[in-house]
Amino acid sequence: MKPTDAELEILHMLWANGPSTVRQVHETLSQSRDIGYTTALKLMQIMFEKGLLTRTEDSRSHTYSAAVSEEDTQRGLVDRFVETAFRGSASKLVMQVLGQHKTSREELDEIKKLLNNLERD
Repeated sequence: MKPTDAELEILHMLWANGPSTVRQVHETLSQSRDIGYTTALKLMQIMFEKGLLTRTEDSRSHTYSAAVSEEDTQRGLVDRFVETAFRGSASKLVMQVLGQHKTSREELDEIKKLLNNLERD
């Protein structure tokens, strides 16, 4: 499962807001970019066919929900990214991220805690 950027945008909206109609998704997406209603509808129909969304049919409108969890989707994307961009090396990814971005004290503490827990297992 490799959602496109546009599909990820819809998934993020559904993860944050829960089940939504096409109109609700379109209204939210159109606040940040120019997207037509029919484009949003077609994207969501494709996502339904791909198994990324579920759909319930209530009279005239369809309500869509994410069929995949945010965590599973992130895990799959990170796995693919590590394999393709870093030839499977998680340490190269971590070194690149920590070297390129400002990391807060809280984030560093979380990373240390995670590493300590991994060492114990």
